[in-house]
Amino acid sequence: MGMPKFKLFGKWSLEDVEVKDMGLKAYISLRPIYVPHTMGRHEHHRFYKSKLNIVERLANNLMRPGKNAGKKTRALKFVKNAFEIIHLRTGENPVQVLVRAIENAAPCEDTTRISYGGIAYQQAVDISPQRRVDLALRFIADGARKAAFSNPKPFEECLAEEIIAAANKSSESYAVQRRNEMERIALHAR
Repeated sequence: MGMPKFKLFGKWSLEDVEVKDMGLKAYISLRPIYVPHTMGRHEHHRFYKSKLNIVERLANNLMRPGKNAGKKTRALKFVKNAFEIIHLRTGENPVQVLVRAIENAAPCEDTTRISYGGIAYQQAVDISPQRRVDLALRFIADGARKAAFSNPKPFEECLAEEIIAAANKSSESYAVQRRNEMERIALHAR
């Protein structure tokens, strides 16, 4: 008798999910987990956040501004309901859709400020894979938050729409827009 198969929220298998972007493969963790809540065990080790399940990292990004800080159970409920909506709309495993959305929303280039003798100018730089995943998750969470603001639609639906749009590389996705904007600025700063 083998090990029991863990499914995310008791529904979604993480075994058949694949990361196509080779640069991000080591930084998108698809470790089997039932409830993505590790109580911050990664916090005191440098770069351990890349070992954290990607769904938990999305939930952590949803608890960003002010009054939502620390309400992880609420964030996990939003993610769970958004995954149900994604599955209903696409018929795919929502974790696979999320991974595709992260691959499409992760910017490759950014700009940094360099100053020589009092003259400052922008210089294009490559982004590390860890930061690419961080930025993609932040853009997806921000896009869902902005879409839900002063909108009668529930937050779960806005999050699901943002993830699906980013997965399809749609120009309506806030995350994809931000990626394109960053890379366009970096292109001019070369």
